[in-house]
Amino acid sequence: MINVMVVDDSAVVRQVVSGLLAADPDIKVMCAVADPLLAMARMKSQWPDVIVLDIEMPRMDGLTFLKKIMAERPTPVVICSTLTEKGTQVSLAALTAGAVAIIAKPKIGLKQFLVDASDDLVTVVKAAARANVKKLQAVLVVEKYSADVILPALERPTALLKTTDRVVALGTSTGGTQALELVLKSLPRVCPGLVIVQHMPEQFTAAFAHRLNTLCQIEVKEAQTADRVMPGRALIAPGGKHMLLRRNGAQYFVEVMDGPLVNRHRPSVDVLFRSVAKCAGSNALGVIMTGMGDDGAAGLLEMRKAGAQTMAQDEESCVVFGMPKEAIKRGGVAKTVALSAIGREIMLQLH
Repeated sequence: MINVMVVDDSAVVRQVVSGLLAADPDIKVMCAVADPLLAMARMKSQWPDVIVLDIEMPRMDGLTFLKKIMAERPTPVVICSTLTEKGTQVSLAALTAGAVAIIAKPKIGLKQFLVDASDDLVTVVKAAARANVKKLQAVLVVEKYSADVILPALERPTALLKTTDRVVALGTSTGGTQALELVLKSLPRVCPGLVIVQHMPEQFTAAFAHRLNTLCQIEVKEAQTADRVMPGRALIAPGGKHMLLRRNGAQYFVEVMDGPLVNRHRPSVDVLFRSVAKCAGSNALGVIMTGMGDDGAAGLLEMRKAGAQTMAQDEESCVVFGMPKEAIKRGGVAKTVALSAIGREIMLQLH
C-alpha cells in the first residue's frame, strides 16, 4: 500500500486528486492539506511514501517545502503545476531540487483534466513510490504503439558512408533531467553533435534546454525541423513532438513531427534511435539512461545491428533502471557505464 499526501491550496484539486488516487487498491490517501505548514504538522505523526505537491501556495511555496523535505528525509515528490511560464520555470527548479515527476495541470477545465488524466496520475505516483530518491526525477505515461507508426524498420542493415560528423543519440526518462545535466556539463566545446529525447511535458522542454545552455560549454537548444546536428551542439526533442535524424550528403539534421504516442511517449526514444540507425549507422553512438519502461530498448538494438556503438547507464547510478535494463535484456547494449563516466565515454568512443 502506497501512502500518499496531497498538498494543494485548491479544495477542488485536493478533492479530485484524492478521489482518483484512492480509487486504486494499491494507494491510500493518508491526508490532503492546503499548504506545507499543515503538511509538516501531519508528517510529525506519519510520513508519506509519496507527496503530490502544488508549487504556488500561501504561507510557504512548494519549492521551499520540497527543499526542506529533501534535506530532512528524501521522499518521492510529484509536482502538480499549472501551465504558466512562471510555473514552468519553478517546476524545472523543483526537478533540479529532486522532484520525481511533473503533472502539468491547466488553469481552465482543471477538474475535467484531472479526471481525464487519472491513469497517468496513478501511474506516475506508483512509479514515484519505486524511485531511488537518493538520485532523482521525471516520468509520463498512455496506449502503447511501436516506432512502426512513425517510420518503418530497416529490413536489413545498409552500409553507410563514413562521415566526419559523428552523432550521439541519447534517450532518458525518470531521473534524466539531473543525469543529462551531469553528462552535458562534462562535455567539452569540441564534442560530437547530440540528439536527445528526455520524456517531459511539452511546456517544459524549451525552458529545460535554455537552462542547460546556460550551464554547459556546448550549445543546448530545443530542436526545430532543419536544425543541423553538428559538433558542440545538443538538440533536445520538444515535448509533445517526435524527433527524427535525417541526412543530406554528409550532413545531419533533425525533423520534428507530430504522430501517435510510441511506447506511450511523444517524443519517443525508439523513434529517434530507429531514425539514427537508418541515417547514421556506424557513424553513431547510442546511449540509454535512467528511466521507467522500455522506450528505446528496441531502437538501441536496431542501432547496434546497423553498426553503431551502444552503451547504457549502470543500475547503481540510475534513479530507475527500467529502460537500460530492458535494452540490456534485448541485446542492444555493448557496454554499461556509470553516469559519471558517460561524458568521457562519448569522447573516447567517437574519436
